[in-house]
Amino acid sequence: MNIDKKLLVDIAVKLIQIDTRNASLCSDGPGESECVKYLAELYQKLGIDYTIHKLSSKQANIVAKIKGKGKGKTLLFNAHMDTVGTEGMKDPFSGKIENGRLYGRGSQDMKASLAAIIAAAKAIIDNKIELDGDLLIAAVSDEEYSSAGTMDLIKHYTADAAVITEPTDFSLVTAHRGFIWYEIETVGKAAHGSKYNVGIDANMHMGRFIAELDKLEQKLRKRRPDPLVGLPSLHAALIQGGTDISTYSGKCTLKVERRTVPGEKEVEITNEIQSIIDEISKNDSNFKATVKPFFQRPQFKVSHDSAIVKTAQKVLNNHFDTKCSYSGAPFWTDAALLSEAGTDCIILGPVGKGLHTTEEWVDVSSIKKLSYILANIALIYCKS
Repeated sequence: MNIDKKLLVDIAVKLIQIDTRNASLCSDGPGESECVKYLAELYQKLGIDYTIHKLSSKQANIVAKIKGKGKGKTLLFNAHMDTVGTEGMKDPFSGKIENGRLYGRGSQDMKASLAAIIAAAKAIIDNKIELDGDLLIAAVSDEEYSSAGTMDLIKHYTADAAVITEPTDFSLVTAHRGFIWYEIETVGKAAHGSKYNVGIDANMHMGRFIAELDKLEQKLRKRRPDPLVGLPSLHAALIQGGTDISTYSGKCTLKVERRTVPGEKEVEITNEIQSIIDEISKNDSNFKATVKPFFQRPQFKVSHDSAIVKTAQKVLNNHFDTKCSYSGAPFWTDAALLSEAGTDCIILGPVGKGLHTTEEWVDVSSIKKLSYILANIALIYCKS
């Protein structure tokens, strides 16, 4: 198959030039609506059927379909349109190409991947290849905040397997960590700063909790690592307490992020944190604290015996003329949500650098390779 490389690069540049900063992360973020409009017009020109799913005034998914003969497995290519903010970037939406690199916010994470998916689909159409199974192309919203896009996607579509094209430098990622966000609150007794015999300092109590939490974090580093994603971890991210300098703090809140590895369970992790509170309370009747998980996303791991893993490995082996190895990712992706919905997933994407930083780029030659690889994965997987 021949990939239309000019079209591929043109699409990638255009996508970067569209501001899709996540509206939940940036007060002036426009969301993905303009990008959805562009993709709808593009799909019309390419003769690809699509459906738009509106989530809010600023958020929407657009899902295209290349319909197969109805005899094979359904494959989903998934990429998100939204980006993080652009603070500190000189020209975040330039889409300039220099020394083989395509620059701009979202270039690596992950608009160039979306362009590669579309070019792969066009190659299948141009070569008049009729797949046995359906090929779905999902451009989703809100991955950078709460993954509302993929949460909505799984309500409307099912697939036997999916390729999430987050940047992996062509490493075949088959596992990644999850996370749980906790709120810990210590309760004291507000009083004038002079009344030491009345006031109970919630901030001081939180300090004692954090000291023990640090010990737990050190213990996590001594556990047996997962062979693909490594160790679990935690950090104290945000803290707030007190009303003014002359008043004992009546309440202090701490927000903690706990990164999880495959096999860990929320109830066990929560109990570890609760045990710190219980131990301090046992020795001090004035110590009062609560712990509450308020947001979480699961870990992800796919069997290396699954058809999509074997298909991708075969294609990568042939393309790079070397044995493909598996790896895990320390970050989280929408693969976990699709996996929970019963879809076998892999994560595979291009070469680049600087995601979420002030200089983000993707290697142009790598997105051309990615498009070819994706097209061949679809040809092999979507067979009866």
